[in-house]
Amino acid sequence: MSDASRYQSPLGTRYASPAMQRLWSAEYRATLWRRLWLALAEAQRSLGVDIPERAIAEMRTHLDDVDFDRVRHFEQRFRHDVMAHIHAYGEQAPSARPFLHLGATSAFVTDNADLILIRDALHLTLGRLVAVLTALKAFALRHRDRPTVAYTHYQPAQLTTVGKRATLWLQDFLRDTETVRETATRLPFRGCKGTTGTQASYLSLMSGDHDKVTALDRAVAAAFGFDHLLPISGQTYTRKIDSQVLDTLSGIAQSASKYATDLRLLQHEREVLEPIEAEQVGSSAMPYKQNPMRSERICALARYLMSLQANASHTAATQWLERTLDDSANRRLTLPEAFLAADAVLILCTNTSAGLRVNEAVVRRHVNAVMPFMATERWLMMAVARGGDRQTIHEVIQRHSREASAAVDEGAENDLLMRLAGDPALQMLDAAALRGELDPALYIGRAPEQVDEFIDGPVTRLLDDLTSFHPPDEATITV
Repeated sequence: MSDASRYQSPLGTRYASPAMQRLWSAEYRATLWRRLWLALAEAQRSLGVDIPERAIAEMRTHLDDVDFDRVRHFEQRFRHDVMAHIHAYGEQAPSARPFLHLGATSAFVTDNADLILIRDALHLTLGRLVAVLTALKAFALRHRDRPTVAYTHYQPAQLTTVGKRATLWLQDFLRDTETVRETATRLPFRGCKGTTGTQASYLSLMSGDHDKVTALDRAVAAAFGFDHLLPISGQTYTRKIDSQVLDTLSGIAQSASKYATDLRLLQHEREVLEPIEAEQVGSSAMPYKQNPMRSERICALARYLMSLQANASHTAATQWLERTLDDSANRRLTLPEAFLAADAVLILCTNTSAGLRVNEAVVRRHVNAVMPFMATERWLMMAVARGGDRQTIHEVIQRHSREASAAVDEGAENDLLMRLAGDPALQMLDAAALRGELDPALYIGRAPEQVDEFIDGPVTRLLDDLTSFHPPDEATITV
């Protein structure tokens, strides 16, 4: 069948990076299995098991040349994927055939390989997050003191700055980055635990020597760079780990969806616009449209990613005793798709945040439109300071504010200042005095300083800690 005549996941064909796709490919997983079998045999040989060097050499020779046609042949016969790979590997390395998978259960390769993949996928995800943090950091600093209308309940509230608003997004992604790093660091290796987790087969192989069984477990874990070994398991590692990993990825999706939703609202206001290509088409019917397509895609993929978390939590909750196989088919879908979705979401977040356009004229116009309302508290304080009665002044300002707001709703300019300047109750304030309080910079509080303090502190510290993780090249691709 051609690629066009069968279903393929859009995460692979449209959204996720080649690096993440490669990591979760059948080929890469198969070569991991072979490396696990080799590490097991090498550790067993070093601990006294009689495995000839020729067997080890043949295993090393055929780590990467997996014959998938033979694997499919054996799987059709045995209806068991691990046994199919064992037989295919044994054909290529006949001297190793008697020793392949010695003392192991299928979970030795499947679970340990999954933990390796999860760890490496978390590291790739960490690089993606660094790219997002770097782009948003630059945007926040660039617009640290640019006044803009802040909204509560999506109604104008007070002023903030464009950069301060960006730090709200930045803070969420910062917490995700810390969580991903911690999850990757704490991830354990299943190791050599045997069929029900008792290590009975390895104890028999080592003639009852418990120290050698422990050494075997540690040696295989060390071969794959794991500092932590799961101390207890059934046949499989606890699926609580998968659930916690999916919690972490869901957190990324939550942050990304919040960020992209805000961009969609701001693009509707024409204040902040996502990047657009020179020949990008917004609508097949309406040529003028500039839709926030990337932000909408972030929200779509993030929603899918958040939904996958439920699979992992249900799987962890329904495992029977030492193991049940109803986790297998679900995990084959959930784990790769979750990481591919997170990868795609973060690539889009980097792409949008690195190319955000601030429509300064529109931002300024929106600020000016609400400035008279923003200034009412300062005007009230001024009037009282010049001898006015606080309650009377408050009633006057409230009445004129409502009338001016109603006029604005009818299409008129905001004339609140002139209304107040002409009211006898406010004779202590002339138009010039009122206008002097309309500088937006007076109403942004410590927003610029908060941007500086946040970026110079937590953001810079974390990025400095992660200097060994560089954003993959694919993070900057045009999407």
